[in-house]
Amino acid sequence: MMKQEEFRRLVRGESRGWLASATRGALWVLSLPYALGVSLRNLAFDRGWREVVRARLPVLSVGNVTVGGTGKTPMVEYFASQLREKGLRVCLLSRGYGVSDGPNDEALVLEENLPDVPHLQGRNRAQLATIADEELESQVLVLDDGFQHRRLGRDADVVLIDATDPFGGGRLLPAGLLREPFSSLGRADLVVLTRRDAIDEDQRRSIKRRLGRWTKAPWAEVSFDPTALVDAEGAERPIAALAGKRVATFCGLGNPEGFRRTVALLGGETIDHRDFPDHHPYSRDDIESLLAWVAEVRPELVLTTQKDLVKVRLTLLGSVPLAAVKIAARVDEGAEAIDHVLAQIAAKVPREE
Repeated sequence: MMKQEEFRRLVRGESRGWLASATRGALWVLSLPYALGVSLRNLAFDRGWREVVRARLPVLSVGNVTVGGTGKTPMVEYFASQLREKGLRVCLLSRGYGVSDGPNDEALVLEENLPDVPHLQGRNRAQLATIADEELESQVLVLDDGFQHRRLGRDADVVLIDATDPFGGGRLLPAGLLREPFSSLGRADLVVLTRRDAIDEDQRRSIKRRLGRWTKAPWAEVSFDPTALVDAEGAERPIAALAGKRVATFCGLGNPEGFRRTVALLGGETIDHRDFPDHHPYSRDDIESLLAWVAEVRPELVLTTQKDLVKVRLTLLGSVPLAAVKIAARVDEGAEAIDHVLAQIAAKVPREE
């Protein structure tokens, strides 16, 4: 089976040779029925042929148009935190990718970082909205990964664009990384460029100019700052503790390059890295493999992401400390546009009787 990073290189056109070209051609053919399905589904909602369920509470959707790795979890955390600071009772709603017998990795991270914000997961988000309203007495709903979930109406659509891979190869799945064509950005109320510090100003302007063909929505740019090192027991250490350390890293993300780039800027010496598929569940065999790997490369510290640590749940790999890099969103441009969206959402909160 093709690894995640190999697939990304393939659809970006970075893999060369006749086999890579033939594979891209086959994937393009496979993308045609997907494109037709996406177009028909969006047309059905646009024309009112499919029902849109309106919740009594205002809904803020945070999503994207590419698969994996745009930074949805820290951005959902950011928007929920901002609404909480306005004194509102917030509830998160999500599909819950990978959910079987409990909350998935994203829900566990948000539960740790937002302990006073409930998180409901399930396929029927309209039903979850009712539960949040009637049983949890919420005032505002934040829909995680909601851009393609059009059945639940929303009052604002925030769409995230990853600066390190903004166009997803320019093709729909499986020929590229696009979940929808960029014309769908016409539905966006706010476009947010994430990881903006990973590229220069000219590149940011180019991305904004190209996306301007499909949307006139307000624009914002954010970076993700490392704030602390946290272990499985919740103990935190300052980022400065990394200085001069020999570090091994692993992660299971849609875009592992973002994590590797973050670690590279923290002052430690990265001696090896292992990638796992997005939302990887980490079996006993995986843990044994990690233990053997750590024994081989002999780092002073092993780093991963919060999404991975909540599933591994170890403070040590062998005798080596294991910690996650805790990150938070920082708004670099467009704070007024973000504040305007949040104010619109807050203004629609039903008055309490």
